[in-house]
Amino acid sequence: MAHHKSALKRIRQNRKRRLYNRANKRIAKDIVKEIRRAKTYEEASELLKKAYKIFDRIAARNVIHKNNAANKKSKLARLVNKLKVSHS
Repeated sequence: MAHHKSALKRIRQNRKRRLYNRANKRIAKDIVKEIRRAKTYEEASELLKKAYKIFDRIAARNVIHKNNAANKKSKLARLVNKLKVSHS
């Protein structure tokens, strides 16, 4: 057990941050799954806009690295564009 006030505070902060990070990563994973399940280009492109916002937000708050967010956004955009080509 921690013996210093600062160590106890650090434990509280880490717990709060861990829960925040887990929740945000879960939100990101869920939106990716929704995009992958989308049947039409229109539906997928609407979800892609939401995904961009989510990835930008969690990258800005250092939940994930900004390059990781950029890579995920790029892959999703390619996936959505494939839907556009196959359904036209």
